[in-house]
Amino acid sequence: MALVFLDLDETLLDGDSDYEWGRYLATTGKVDRTTYEKENERFYREYLAGTFDILEFLDFALKPLAENSYAELCRWRSRFVETRIRPMIKAKAHELISQHREAGDELVIITSTNRFIVEPICELLEIENLIATEPAQENGEFTGAVEGIPCFGPGKVTRADQWADSCSKSLQDSYFYTDSFNDLPLLEHVGFPVAVDADEKLAAHASKLGWKQISLKS
Repeated sequence: MALVFLDLDETLLDGDSDYEWGRYLATTGKVDRTTYEKENERFYREYLAGTFDILEFLDFALKPLAENSYAELCRWRSRFVETRIRPMIKAKAHELISQHREAGDELVIITSTNRFIVEPICELLEIENLIATEPAQENGEFTGAVEGIPCFGPGKVTRADQWADSCSKSLQDSYFYTDSFNDLPLLEHVGFPVAVDADEKLAAHASKLGWKQISLKS
C-alpha cells in the first residue's frame, strides 16, 4: 500500500478553488467587488508566475472568514461547492482515484488552499485524508490567522513528511500528482512524481527528468 498525495487545484479540478471562492464572494456581494477582485487576480497571476507570497495571500484570503460568522460562511460554502466546484471536477479524476483505491493505496489531498474551503470538496471526491493550510479558530469562529505551517512550497514537504511519519511510511515510496511548478519541492521528495495537465514550466521540467505526465481532462 502506497501513500498517494493529490494536489487539488488545476489537478483534480479544472480550475482553482481558492481563486473561485474569491470570485464567488465578490460576485455575490459578500465582499467589496472592485477591491477584492483586483487583489484576487493579482495573487492568482503571481501564483502562476512563481512569485507568490503565501503569507501575504493568507492575510488577504482569510480576512473574510474572520469578518463573518462560521454559520453564515457554511451557508455560502454549500452554495459555492454546488454551483462552482462540482462542475470543475475533471472528467478522469474519479477514475484515477478509483485506480489507487482498488490497489489499496492511501489517498491524501494535499493543498495550499485552506481547510474550510477544501473539506466539502474532499467529500465530493470521497477522499477522507486532507492536508491543507489551517485557518486558526477561537470559540468556533475564524480569527484570520494561520495555524501551523502553510501547506505551500517547502511547507508542503514538511506537512507531507509529518503525515508519512504518522503512517510509518516513507515519501520515497509515495506518489504525488500535481499541475504546478510551485510544487517542485514535494515532487522532488517523493518516489513517484506525476505531472497532471502541467503548467509550462513543470511540463518542461518533467520532460527533462523523464517524469510521468498525464491528463485528467476529457
